[in-house]
Amino acid sequence: MLPLMLTSILAEALMVGLGMGVKVATLPVIALGVGIGVDYALYVLSVTLARMREGATLTQAYAIAMQFTGRVVLLTGVTLAAAVATWHFSSIKFQADMGLLLAFMFLLNMLGALVLVPALARFLLPGARHGSVAAPKVNDRR
Repeated sequence: MLPLMLTSILAEALMVGLGMGVKVATLPVIALGVGIGVDYALYVLSVTLARMREGATLTQAYAIAMQFTGRVVLLTGVTLAAAVATWHFSSIKFQADMGLLLAFMFLLNMLGALVLVPALARFLLPGARHGSVAAPKVNDRR
């Protein structure tokens, strides 16, 4: 949640700088930017947690996650940001502003998922400082 909150606050600051407000037309765009950020973070965190349950340390699990999903998150974030950034050249002011806002949110959420989420995991995951996270216990009785 922290990376999303940080991105949302910075996006609101950008909107103030561009002279936009939160209105019916801008709200879905903001929701799209936040939704993509949730996906980025879930991709990285799910692979990291899966590797930690297999016995890897947080550092090892993060390295594996970066090789596995980090590249995909980076490629997706840069591609989406580049695509919507081209809207900035539109003669329609709303479209130009939304292109800049979305590109900003896509890139910031990508950086948050790749850097901030693993850094927070170091402090928030149980057992991350000492080695690995224990696999959850499953009740097999039926």
